[in-house]
Amino acid sequence: MTPTMDLSSIFKAYDIRGESPDPLDADVARRIGAAFATFADADRIVVGRDCRPSSPGLSAGFAAGAAESGASVWDAGEITSDMVYYIAGAESVAGAMITASHNPPQYNGIKLTLAGARPVGVDTGLEEVRRMAEEGLTPAERPGTIEVRDFRGSYVDHLLGLIEPGTLKPLKVAVDGGNGMAGVVIESIFAKIAPSIHGIYLDPDGTFPNHPADPLRPENLEDLAAHMSQIDADVGVAFDGDADRAVFVDDKLQTLSGSTTTAMLGAWFLRREPGAAVVHNLITSRAVPETILRLGGRPVKTRVGHSYIKGVMAETDAVFGGEHSGHYYFRDNFRADSGMAAMLVLLQALSEDGRRLSEMRTEYEPYAQSGEINMTVLDQAAMMQQVADAFPGADTDWIDGVTLSWPDRWFNLRPSNTEPLLRLNVEAPDSAQVAKLVADVTKVIEEG
Repeated sequence: MTPTMDLSSIFKAYDIRGESPDPLDADVARRIGAAFATFADADRIVVGRDCRPSSPGLSAGFAAGAAESGASVWDAGEITSDMVYYIAGAESVAGAMITASHNPPQYNGIKLTLAGARPVGVDTGLEEVRRMAEEGLTPAERPGTIEVRDFRGSYVDHLLGLIEPGTLKPLKVAVDGGNGMAGVVIESIFAKIAPSIHGIYLDPDGTFPNHPADPLRPENLEDLAAHMSQIDADVGVAFDGDADRAVFVDDKLQTLSGSTTTAMLGAWFLRREPGAAVVHNLITSRAVPETILRLGGRPVKTRVGHSYIKGVMAETDAVFGGEHSGHYYFRDNFRADSGMAAMLVLLQALSEDGRRLSEMRTEYEPYAQSGEINMTVLDQAAMMQQVADAFPGADTDWIDGVTLSWPDRWFNLRPSNTEPLLRLNVEAPDSAQVAKLVADVTKVIEEG
């Protein structure tokens, strides 16, 4: 048995999405691979990786550990995170993706999924995996094998089965791959549909030489907007580093919020399945549940984070789920999030609607929003209570942080899991009221 190691800092940072700023090495990855294979009772595990310089070594270490514990490993190579989820669902195997998503090149981590693409989060096994990895495990008497496999073709066919590709119009689509994993498969998708791809930064390069692979930051969309302007694109798409997240830009070069996209895609699904449930996290716009209700659907609110959303989708048989952060979940994609699937559904919705995206979006945006504002605090719980006490007339809930709401406006203040931060999101009828509520909350925090 391997001597005990303290991996608490890595697993604390890991938390919901699995991206660790602490330096992993091949031996730590091997221990985690052995622990996960044992926890999942896995006969087989698929392992994918992004293009960061450290990813091949971590992938090899994880695969070796899983094999030591008796699991046979499919090495899927450089792929997207949602391809790991697809393989885990379609082949009913456990999965691991070596990636740090949108984080800088020196970061890395591991995203884990059980067979059927079921999530592994803080409350669903991650602590047990950590404990076993720290303590070490005795190798199995019969180790598993490691085999290289290519799933890109079946993945593309699966994605196209989520929509009606024969009805897509020849839209002009600008794509910024961010030098991440979108580039390994996106051209194969566009080769089978009428819309045309006009890409930048599609070559995977884990040093991210052009800009960080984080499409939520407006400065990282500037190159995409310039490219769209040059080619008169109908829509722009920017992916994060592991391509499970997508951000969209309309024909007037304006970015769609995660709430707008959630409402728009949710509406598309409800027109096909009236009365279905659609899941949204608690900091999406009120326009999301209002749109779902208007179309006869059932809005279901949940906490932020993929493990929560996937769990609620399973409980409610929801057809779709969306987060403010650009993660979109699909029942027919094993309830997993996929930036590629979101792009295809949006192209289908645009093709069917006939209007430009800049026109189509307006019916889903009746309110103004602040976006996420980070504030440094020493005691997150005490400060959230202090803010709640400062607004005694508001309706209050503590589902995820604290949400205070009035008939015409609301805000949520929730803690970061990895940093001494509170994250503030505000919505109101117009930008002036948003600015006032942001100022009021900020004042309480600064004076606290």
